[in-house]
Amino acid sequence: MIFLRSLLHALWMLVTVVPWGIMMLMASLFLRANPMYWLAVGWLSLAIRGARVLLGIQVRVTGMDNLPQGETSQAILLVKHQSTLETFLIPTLMPHPLAFVFKKELLYVPFFGWAMARLDMIHIDRSQRSEAFNKVVAQGKRLLSRGVWIIMFPEGTRIPRGEQGVYKTGGTRLAIETGAPVVPIAVSSAKVWPRKAFLKRPGVVDVVIGRPIPSEGREPAELMREVEDWIEGRMREIDPEAYPPKTGA
Repeated sequence: MIFLRSLLHALWMLVTVVPWGIMMLMASLFLRANPMYWLAVGWLSLAIRGARVLLGIQVRVTGMDNLPQGETSQAILLVKHQSTLETFLIPTLMPHPLAFVFKKELLYVPFFGWAMARLDMIHIDRSQRSEAFNKVVAQGKRLLSRGVWIIMFPEGTRIPRGEQGVYKTGGTRLAIETGAPVVPIAVSSAKVWPRKAFLKRPGVVDVVIGRPIPSEGREPAELMREVEDWIEGRMREIDPEAYPPKTGA
């Protein structure tokens, strides 16, 4: 049954992404960035709705009231990364458009990547590290000034359930450079949608949104340690089965 449900959801995403990608390409000829973004979120909502109906995945969100308020508010979302699910899910939850920071190779993925190329995102060449970060800062300032929030995964890649990756300081460096606060977010997606796995299982995914942390006067490594401690602490609360109990010194 799990295999069948997973197959149906994969087919659902495939048969919807192709026409949606074509529609995005056509719409980009006459739509501006903001409506183009929400058009893309429409397909993400279809994928999440399909996960709920076909896979039995439910989403429970706490802390929405912690998000910065106002159309011109700024934020850099730093999110726990366990699977593809949060990549689809977080934009459907946020009241502001989001700009992902991602490697440019994703732009070459048929239909999905082509549609992303039509959005105002930040794609970087990881082989050019210093130039890449300067590009992130320049584009980040421009997007934040328009009320677009930046979303980053500080661990850099999807991390298996119950494990902790290396939290890189790119997100906090960007926050300090732009003056935007960081918003830590914990997501227990691997309980139902493991990384690089075809089979998905029914269950509840918890999304916990923390309070904004000011970046002014902070050091990147010190600020990231605070983000890391908060996220990993919440992960142990929302998915205790995946983490061994901490032992005393």
